[in-house]
Amino acid sequence: MMTSSTADIIGLVGSALFIGAFLYANITPALNKVIFNSVNLIGAALLLISLWVNFNLAAFVLEVAWAIIALFGLIRALTTSAKITAP
Repeated sequence: MMTSSTADIIGLVGSALFIGAFLYANITPALNKVIFNSVNLIGAALLLISLWVNFNLAAFVLEVAWAIIALFGLIRALTTSAKITAP
């Protein structure tokens, strides 16, 4: 069983990933959507893991939505880049 402190650390890492992705999106001249959405998806997953121990319904709904959007964006970025690079 995961301790509350471990869950907090995992959640903080997920939050740091969100902040880093947001910073990246605002300072880069050309956004790499694969990196951006991957980092967001990992961040959402880590926060969902932390919410397993310290449940909060509003945060849970937000993280599920964030993960779904990031997954959709990642799939779209991967399929778009595959079409562009195909011979």
